[in-house]
Amino acid sequence: MYYVYILHSDKDKKLYTGFTDNLKTRVKKHEDGFIKATKHRRPIRLIHYEGLLEEADAKRREKFLKGGKGKKELRVLLKNYFKKHPWVTE
Repeated sequence: MYYVYILHSDKDKKLYTGFTDNLKTRVKKHEDGFIKATKHRRPIRLIHYEGLLEEADAKRREKFLKGGKGKKELRVLLKNYFKKHPWVTE
C-alpha cells in the first residue's frame, strides 16, 4: 500500500504533500525534524491521507494535489478544517 498525505504547518500555515509506503514512520520523521522540507516548519500535523495500491497511482495523485485543481479539491474536501486552521497558499 502507498499513501499520499497532507501535512499542515502550525508555524507557517502552509501545506506539505508527499507520498510513502510507510505512513506512520514517514509522519514521525517529519515530526522529529528528519525531513529537510518540513524541519523548520514544525510543529506539523497530518490532516489527510489516501491509500493506493500502486506506487505510480500514488505519485500521480501527489502531483495532482500539488497543482491548482488539486488545491481547489483540498479546499472543498477539508473545508471545515480550514475554517478552524487557516491555510496560507504559496
